[in-house]
Amino acid sequence: MAQPVYKERSFVAIKPDGVQRSLIGEIIKRFERTGLKLVGLKLVMANEDSLWTHYNKDDQWYEEKGAIVIKNRQAAGLSVDKAAIEYGRDIVRALIKFMTCGPVVAMVWEGNQAVNVIKKLVGGTEPTTSDVGTIRGDLTLDSYELANLDSRAVRNLIHCSDKPAEAQREMDIWFKKEELLNYRLVQEQILYDVNIDGLLE
Repeated sequence: MAQPVYKERSFVAIKPDGVQRSLIGEIIKRFERTGLKLVGLKLVMANEDSLWTHYNKDDQWYEEKGAIVIKNRQAAGLSVDKAAIEYGRDIVRALIKFMTCGPVVAMVWEGNQAVNVIKKLVGGTEPTTSDVGTIRGDLTLDSYELANLDSRAVRNLIHCSDKPAEAQREMDIWFKKEELLNYRLVQEQILYDVNIDGLLE
């Protein structure tokens, strides 16, 4: 039997900058306000091996991103001293260095089109171009330009899954099956039941 559409799950991680800036409660509040249900939550120190699996990039991705880095370095008059693929891998190396510098809050949220709802709430990857009203747009001001100047990952507070299949893959990396709970919230009657009879006394 197929899962009801409102049971879709998505993976979210509050990154070390979000934890250090005491934004855990604010971020959780934004998800709760939509009606999404928290079904998994833990504070963890991420390890390098799990993060390489999490980011899951292939050589083509490394080549493409590395070529962009080389182009930008040449435009800025900087030397190019390695192959594109290595510059591409440097991007993930910087992400892993960032994600292992402090605690991360790993979460799984459930609800109707959870992946898309969360992506909308989180906003674009770069905070300075992310929409007002989004987590990244409202709560931080980092940029690709500043991150590149400092040779580090962009500090954008939060990671979220891009697609339902990706969400499942990421959940399997960060959570054991028994760590994800199945339970009912009273508010689900208002959100998902066809009839909401019986509200009046």
